[in-house]
Amino acid sequence: MDRGGREVIFEYIPVGISMKVTVVDVLTGIEVSIVGPSSAAQTELENVAVRKLRYVLEKKEEGKDEPPPDQGPGKGGIIV
Repeated sequence: MDRGGREVIFEYIPVGISMKVTVVDVLTGIEVSIVGPSSAAQTELENVAVRKLRYVLEKKEEGKDEPPPDQGPGKGGIIV
């Protein structure tokens, strides 16, 4: 599927009453995951996952791969 000029691949994994959606950028191989309610529309889950992927790709392009000092492992996530 092409989203915003980039080819991406989606993977859906049901986890209890939730749905884990992983999206992979075909060009770079970068992947991100989100978890949402399984009752949510597939397009909505995809939109959230793609927004998160865009955020990660933009940060990598800016050279900001490192998390801020107050955000290490176990310090929360990002809002997309």
